Amino acid sequence: MTILSLGFRPFFIGAGLFGLLGIGLWMAIFTFNLPLPIEHISIVEWHAHEMIYGYSLAVIAGFLLTAVRNWTGIQTLHGTGLLILFGLWVAARIAFSVTGHIAIAGLLDTAFMLVLLVSVSIPCIQSRQWQQIAILSKLLLLTAGNVLFYLGATGELAQGIHWGLYGGLYLIIGLILTMARRVVPFFIERGVGYPVQLFNAKWLDITSVVLYLGFFVSEVFLDTAHVSAWCAAGLFIVHTVRLIGWHTPGIWKAPLLWSLYISLIFIDLGFILFVFSVYGDVPGSVALHAFAIGGIGLMTLSMMFRVTLGHTGRNVQSPPRAAVIALFLLVAAALARVLLPMVDVAHYTQWIGLSQILWIAAFTLFVVTCAPMLTTPRVDGQPG
Repeated sequence: MTILSLGFRPFFIGAGLFGLLGIGLWMAIFTFNLPLPIEHISIVEWHAHEMIYGYSLAVIAGFLLTAVRNWTGIQTLHGTGLLILFGLWVAARIAFSVTGHIAIAGLLDTAFMLVLLVSVSIPCIQSRQWQQIAILSKLLLLTAGNVLFYLGATGELAQGIHWGLYGGLYLIIGLILTMARRVVPFFIERGVGYPVQLFNAKWLDITSVVLYLGFFVSEVFLDTAHVSAWCAAGLFIVHTVRLIGWHTPGIWKAPLLWSLYISLIFIDLGFILFVFSVYGDVPGSVALHAFAIGGIGLMTLSMMFRVTLGHTGRNVQSPPRAAVIALFLLVAAALARVLLPMVDVAHYTQWIGLSQILWIAAFTLFVVTCAPMLTTPRVDGQPG
């Protein structure tokens, strides 16, 4: 079956549908008080977990299973093996959100992440791709973070939910920043249509890693707000310098470039909003959603469009109009959730609802546009 030929195909369809249905369900719960059959955790914790370890991990799985094959030249999971991995992910979502069986969901989710970790690690080890350790280690830590969450949700570990949710969020942001350093300058230099050499510096890489490690440990495990805020301030400066060095006017003519760039701007915005949440009156949820919707959401949607187009033999330089509209809608969703509540707090609930509607519309367009590409052979006749 074409859909089981490579990891991005089933997992991007799954992520798109879950992004659509998951936020639709969250909207029904948040706005219309729909009951959810889950005990021991709050609806906010359910929502956070499923967007981090449900939606985001599906995108990561599809991306890594595809990228590792390209990096190593070794075929990753396909056919029956890929179907089993995808089935574990789907079963975990059903067990958690439909039946409310947290312990069963935890076992399924852990099995899914362990199989994924092994599946992408073996080709890297066989081909001696040691430079992928930074990415594989984050996937290992995400697996540990999910286990911590379930231990907390089942009452076995007091801080498990906090460690799992915040650790998962910031590990994914860290993974995005790692991958962005590798691919975004490459995409820009080859996608703007004219010669350009973007600014990069080793000191930026080192400083970013050190500050992010300090931010991660302080915010997730030590709860030292002032240390976290100072690290976040440093990260804001470092990544602002990086974004300036990566800017060239041509990106604004290419939707699959400006969407990546704006995503990184939202992550940078998240760092400075975090500082203001500690030393000002900005709600912490605003900074979190700058990371989550503008950072993770926009980056993953953009990459799903790019990978889908590229790996089905289509032109990434000329995405479908529906893809461009979807990216605009998700930018609007992030602005509605992050900036509008700070401008007009009196309509806070309405801004959340608007953001949810815009997100749902964006992912509806993704599914309608990309599902036919993901379920049919490449248009150029090549394998993949």
